[in-house]
Amino acid sequence: MRTELVTTLKRQAAELLADLERDREPILITQRGVPSAYLVDVETYEAMQQRIRLLEGIARGEKAVEDGRTLSHASAKKRMARWLRSARRSGCDRGLHRTRQP
Repeated sequence: MRTELVTTLKRQAAELLADLERDREPILITQRGVPSAYLVDVETYEAMQQRIRLLEGIARGEKAVEDGRTLSHASAKKRMARWLRSARRSGCDRGLHRTRQP
C-alpha cells in the first residue's frame, strides 16, 4: 500500500486523486510519521459501505437467532406480506413488484 505525507496531499491533491481513480488502491496519509487517514476512491468506499451494511445485517440476524427471536416460515411469510402491502400503499416499494410465473 502506498503511503504519503500530509504535506504531499496538500501540494499534490489533484495528482493523488488521479492516481486513486486510475489504480483503485488506497493511499495511507501520515502526519508527523503517524497514520492519520486513508484516501480511497468513491467506488471502493461505496462498496466497503455496502459490505459493512451486509455484515451488520448478518450479525443482527445471528444475534436474533442466539436470543431466540425467530419466526416460523408461515409467520415470516405473513409478516412480509403485510409489510409489502404497507410499502405499496405508501409508495415505498421501490420496484419490489412480484413477477408472475407463466
